[in-house]
Amino acid sequence: MRDNTGKKSAIGDTGTPGFAPNSIGVYVHFPWCLAKCPYCDFLSVVGERSTIPHAAYADAVIAELRFRSAELERRAPLHSVFFGGGTPSLWEPTELGRVLSTILEAFPHEPSTLEVTAECNPSSFDRDRARQLLDVGVNRFSIGIQGLDANRLRFLGRLHDRDQGLAALEVALAAGPRSVSADLIYGVAGETAQEAVDEARIIAGVGVQHLSAYTLTIEEGTRFGALARAGQLPILPEGEVADSFCGVDEALEQLGLGHYEISNFARPGYESIHNQGYWLGRDYLGLGCGAWGTIDNRGVRSRYRNCQNPERYLGWSTGDQAQDEALRGTVETVDASTALAERILLGLRLRRGLQLEKAAEELGTEPYPPSRARAVKKLTARGQLIQEDGWLRIPPSAWLFADGIISELL
Repeated sequence: MRDNTGKKSAIGDTGTPGFAPNSIGVYVHFPWCLAKCPYCDFLSVVGERSTIPHAAYADAVIAELRFRSAELERRAPLHSVFFGGGTPSLWEPTELGRVLSTILEAFPHEPSTLEVTAECNPSSFDRDRARQLLDVGVNRFSIGIQGLDANRLRFLGRLHDRDQGLAALEVALAAGPRSVSADLIYGVAGETAQEAVDEARIIAGVGVQHLSAYTLTIEEGTRFGALARAGQLPILPEGEVADSFCGVDEALEQLGLGHYEISNFARPGYESIHNQGYWLGRDYLGLGCGAWGTIDNRGVRSRYRNCQNPERYLGWSTGDQAQDEALRGTVETVDASTALAERILLGLRLRRGLQLEKAAEELGTEPYPPSRARAVKKLTARGQLIQEDGWLRIPPSAWLFADGIISELL
């Protein structure tokens, strides 16, 4: 959500690659898919490419951008743009490019380090689509390959097969972007740890610079969630999932992809700038139907979510203030203690951890209230947390227990 120049990224005063002080990311949600995956809890609407209102949706996103830009106190430097979904590779590249151009006009940015990612599915991605996306300014592809086994791909509701998935990665790399990332889901019922390792090795072996490897999680509001509640979903035992996690970690590290975040691996200098923005608590502007955004503006930090009805979202028009306000959707204020809790929740997923005291000072809140201080002392004694040189981090040996460790700190 993301570095990709073939060189080490520039280091800002935060010590984080690709970031200028107080920089911002932009996320653009494209809600249409050819099919709804049973594990996916993101907003998506099934539709054929020919039925999607490509230009009208671009018009609406641009109108929203202008509306939200007018409210911003400052124009922060832009570190990344991420087109997610849904399936952004279904969107006509000229329309995606029109949105991207408007975003680049709205924010100062350094072209040599700016990361622009488009999520792509093998079922809607080929050589022509890759070239068209590069031509409009995308410089990073994130390919949702998810797996290689035919039965598991069908179980996950994917429309492509092994050969199509690997071919999509090869096409993406041959097109010559700055970076290519692949998504892999493991920990699926019936999959052995060795099979998970083999798939990770094959995908990495194609030459991708980044790999996001997720264990299958069952979310509320999904078809898998409904099946799980009814006791009808086969689920891999936790011990076998843990074996897969450890095996994938070892295999990818051996192949030169550093395990820099619990679910993410990258070759040196290719870590996801956009997602690091989330993990580090940077502001991000969310555009599009159902998109989330979090902005610190005029001293108030707020989180919003746009309306979730695509047809209604298409009515966004900067000419009608009342209508635009309605399409804004839900808005909530994020207080300092909540913002710090979120920094902990996300920052401790990073191998490097977070500078908790520095973050608390920036937010104007207490880093170690008594309950958290006690938890840190206990977890440090157990070897599940390391506190040194102003950093707090979970050692990789304890990553399997990260959720429990983080919950104790919150």
